[in-house]
Amino acid sequence: MKKKLFLIFLGLGLLLTLLITLTIGPVRINVLTVVKILCSGIIDIHRTWPDNFQEIILNVRLPRILLGILVGCALSVSGCSMQALFKNPMASPYVCGVASGGAFGASLVIVFNVSQSLIMPVAFFFSLLTIFVVYYVAKTGSKVSSETLLLSGIALSLFFSAATSFLQYLAEEGELRQIIFWLMGGLWASSWSKVKIVIPVILFGTICLLFFYKEMNILLLGEEQAQDVGVNVEKTRKIILVLAALVTAGAVAACGVIGFIGLIIPHIMRIVVGPDHRILLPASCLCGSIFLVWIDTFARTLISPTELPVGIITAMIGVPFFLLLLRKRKKLSGF
Repeated sequence: MKKKLFLIFLGLGLLLTLLITLTIGPVRINVLTVVKILCSGIIDIHRTWPDNFQEIILNVRLPRILLGILVGCALSVSGCSMQALFKNPMASPYVCGVASGGAFGASLVIVFNVSQSLIMPVAFFFSLLTIFVVYYVAKTGSKVSSETLLLSGIALSLFFSAATSFLQYLAEEGELRQIIFWLMGGLWASSWSKVKIVIPVILFGTICLLFFYKEMNILLLGEEQAQDVGVNVEKTRKIILVLAALVTAGAVAACGVIGFIGLIIPHIMRIVVGPDHRILLPASCLCGSIFLVWIDTFARTLISPTELPVGIITAMIGVPFFLLLLRKRKKLSGF
């Protein structure tokens, strides 16, 4: 009961985060006006605010914050799923090469000066391609071991990182700057069109992963125990891997490489709500969304009008946490 109340608390926290962060920016708009502007599209409200307020809220801040909610949710739920899948506290979608594949795809479009509108679909394609290559490299007969899967992901991640570095070497000054900004990750290029593209991918993948909470709990007990209770380990592993890669690919294609959220948020939530994925998965989704929206708000206001790349801040928080994790990994609950 207390854990369900915690989920309600996180849900309210996300709603408050949405309302408060909509007020923050170079133009300060109070919460009441924000609520009136949001409601004006549904019910008839007498307008008492300037026209530019409506433009700022509905077409600048709202799509950016919604994209932050979606990306934070996607990275957290995929990280949580992969940690259960690999039974490894340091597993994350980025370790498996999904981000490196997406970064290579985006860099390819930038260096060859193809239409900018292709960055997102090409990054998405290479992210998914990476996870399929990783899977089939690790596959032996009809079985795939978690350790081999993780190692092949690391190897492919290093390969794509090297390929991206080669493209950076070939790039001209403007292209190089564009690649570097994309690799740092951020929400500054948010738009309604991006939100509309990402929503079905991330929502579909996330909802499907939430339904696999029982299988994730059982997989933590070990493959033999999972088979004993009737879980088709290989099939379940393949489905979870594809779904986690799908939501991560959507997030990477939309916002570039924002690291460590998929690593740190599931661990923090595991400490708070325990290892049961029935609660852990939705808690990670909500907490990841809240975390990324606030980090992005911090990034866009700290040295305004210049923005800091979100990936820099998450890395500055994530790296010390990762080192702490390495140090304390044997004491972590649930693994």
